[in-house]
Amino acid sequence: MVTTRDLARLYECKNGTKTINLSVKRHINKFPERYMFQLTEEESKNIWFQVETKYGEIETRGGKYNKPYVFTEQGVAMLATVLRTKVAEEVSLRIMDAFVAMRHYISTNLLESKYINDMLLKHDKEISENNTKIELLQESFNKLSEKRKVNEIYFDGQIYDAYSKMLEIFKSATKQLIIIDSYADNTILDIIKRLDLEVIIITKSNNLLTKQDIMKYNKQYHNLSVVYNNSFHDRYFIIDESIVYHCGASINRIGYKTFSINIISDEDLCKSLIGKVNKLIR
Repeated sequence: MVTTRDLARLYECKNGTKTINLSVKRHINKFPERYMFQLTEEESKNIWFQVETKYGEIETRGGKYNKPYVFTEQGVAMLATVLRTKVAEEVSLRIMDAFVAMRHYISTNLLESKYINDMLLKHDKEISENNTKIELLQESFNKLSEKRKVNEIYFDGQIYDAYSKMLEIFKSATKQLIIIDSYADNTILDIIKRLDLEVIIITKSNNLLTKQDIMKYNKQYHNLSVVYNNSFHDRYFIIDESIVYHCGASINRIGYKTFSINIISDEDLCKSLIGKVNKLIR
């Protein structure tokens, strides 16, 4: 805030505060209270005390301190437009130049900020899309990796490796394991006895897995059911009624000749096979 006295000195008014007071009165509508207001008596004393301290003793009318008017920042700028001094005109021009420069600066920076913001949003969208693509690609790699792990070929003589893989597949079941092998024998019993779940074997009648073997086994382990059916040629392992493996060799000859174990990835084929098997065992 600036007093009338200070502004008279600043704008080089020949008649001092009188010039300012007359100009304000002529244009009083341009000076609302937020532009100019009068100090209280206490505030006036503080102002005059500061003036006396700075400039020495000053004269007051009748020994009383006048309550001066003070101008806010807006009031100082408005006063420059109504005064007719050279300094006031110069200040008014500079205020207008500053206003135009500030508006240009704000406008430019807002446009630039909007451009930057739009670019950031675009980049965020692209990054999000790329992350999604990377995740899908990673998922595809993982699936391919899983397929490679289960789609394996075992050469003749790899008996231990073949049995180890087969046992790993069987142990992946949590509720039910269905083994389709027309040439199953009591070799399979030594494998499934380690599994704490329901095991169903589908095999042809009159094979090497005798009813006596099954009865002796179930007296101790109680988890085996055998269904006799001659409609299957290949060997399959069905895990929890959802995952199907194809095995190229019978379990009792696994590892003696070259064969492969493959997971069937076609969901429709799996559902068809599982549906057929369910009709047989239920």
